[in-house]
Amino acid sequence: MRGLTRTAALELGRDAIRANSIHPGVISTPLINEPIAGQPPIADFYSPEPYAIPRMGAPADITTLVLYLTSADASFVAGSWFVADGGLLLGPALQPDATAA
Repeated sequence: MRGLTRTAALELGRDAIRANSIHPGVISTPLINEPIAGQPPIADFYSPEPYAIPRMGAPADITTLVLYLTSADASFVAGSWFVADGGLLLGPALQPDATAA
């Protein structure tokens, strides 16, 4: 997707078409929160606690990014990818030192 995004930006930029991509993490939607084919919901197995932003993403988190990228404020943004996953790809966050006081 990253390569496709950059290629599209290079090929379409001169036609005033900007190409960017959004890579969301776990977003609280029916796909995550409701059982599928008799299986428990994915939310039963996923915990955001160890990550930098310890909550599940909301649809509004992605909507805000989409609105920015389609606005005039992002008119100079092309060929970029945006990972909106609360730090999931970074791995577990460092925990505060409980012994420091």
